[in-house]
Amino acid sequence: MQHGVILKTYNSFYYVKTNAKVTMCTLRGRFKKERFSLLVGDEVEYNITENGKGIIEKILPRRSMLQRPMIANIDQVIITFAAVSPDINTILIDRFLVLAEMSDLDIVICINKIDLADSEELKPILELYRSIGYCVITISAKMGVGIEELRNQLSGKISVFAGPSGAGKSTILNTVEEGLTLVTGQVSEKIGRGKHTTRFAELLPLSSGGFVVDTPGFSFTEFENVKKNELMYYFPEIAAVVHECKFNTCLHLKEPQCAVKQLVTEGRIQEQRYHSYTEILAEIQDKKKGF
Repeated sequence: MQHGVILKTYNSFYYVKTNAKVTMCTLRGRFKKERFSLLVGDEVEYNITENGKGIIEKILPRRSMLQRPMIANIDQVIITFAAVSPDINTILIDRFLVLAEMSDLDIVICINKIDLADSEELKPILELYRSIGYCVITISAKMGVGIEELRNQLSGKISVFAGPSGAGKSTILNTVEEGLTLVTGQVSEKIGRGKHTTRFAELLPLSSGGFVVDTPGFSFTEFENVKKNELMYYFPEIAAVVHECKFNTCLHLKEPQCAVKQLVTEGRIQEQRYHSYTEILAEIQDKKKGF
């Protein structure tokens, strides 16, 4: 049997890469009966049929999975935002970070269009996320600034780019890897966000080794699978001190002797991050109540 990785799926066909060859495969019937959903990034074993196509016989265990967009076996998520046009949104960055933390992946924050930004206004945002421990890369895909650093970060890894429309993800990938011709779009002046130029997830080979995935952009995030007493652990700076709270059931809202609230008051946990935490927590609680 051949071994490969799924680059893309389309109309129940799976395009599987083995070395330099890509084979169009179908899924063995027993998997369909089990309603198993194959994802981009899944590693499979398949047999070649007489017509040169393949039939997937075995699906290897997944090492990791990003929930939204759903992609298997990736090493890191590159959370991509524009510094301006559309303006950077730290609350939305925090929401994407929670989803990435849930998937237990390495996280890189990539800020594009720095050539258009006021560096002094951008500096506190960069320092905030770096102080938490996140890797932050600043680039201008249009001007080529920071692209080599990003290439080095991607080399030899399977990386997914995720972020809102208008951040320039497709433009970044076209710049990182010569030969890619991903369709790009302009940010709408009326609605302040970009058009969706990527229609489905696809795993793209890099000449330096590894893969990147371009995904449909989206501008909102939901937390249906997050429990209210788990959310705190997806904010690293909060997770580090929750054991210091008096009550082990503390949600860090109105409870007395809360270490998290104390550190917010002292400025050791940024108020903006705490606001993101309480806002997401309120959404989770409202959904549990059926609102």
